[in-house]
Amino acid sequence: MALSEALQVVRHASEDSLPWVDTGTGVDLKVLRIDRTHGTWVIRNRFQPGVQLQTHKHTGTVDGFTLTGRWNYLEYDFVSTAGSYIHEPANSVHTLTVPEDNTETTDVLFVIEGSLLNLTPDGQVEYTTDAESILEVYYAFCEQQGHPRPDAILFS
Repeated sequence: MALSEALQVVRHASEDSLPWVDTGTGVDLKVLRIDRTHGTWVIRNRFQPGVQLQTHKHTGTVDGFTLTGRWNYLEYDFVSTAGSYIHEPANSVHTLTVPEDNTETTDVLFVIEGSLLNLTPDGQVEYTTDAESILEVYYAFCEQQGHPRPDAILFS
């Protein structure tokens, strides 16, 4: 099969083909797709009630779809619940938080373009996460938690 034909093949990753990993922060992670050419990464996060992420911004756009639970950004008035979709423009700054009174895990699918810049309280970049680094983190957690390196991650 020629490379151009291989790129046109529909690929599939089942729910069970990619393990969830516990990041130790109240957030579970599953990496679904890495596009090294465009710097896109597709992940699912499961957030425990009461989790709050570090304030951050993205260098590209982000799309998110909430599967279960609810969450919000401290800087905005909306609450995302199951079935909610968000689109973030590049360089928007926000702090994701999950209400402590959630009765279930919040599961969100994110499609992220570019890098995520985690910010200090004074707005300085503390560290950066991108497609390559999230993949390395995911593989490390898989190994640490006894999961074989998944071969179902979709690469493009």
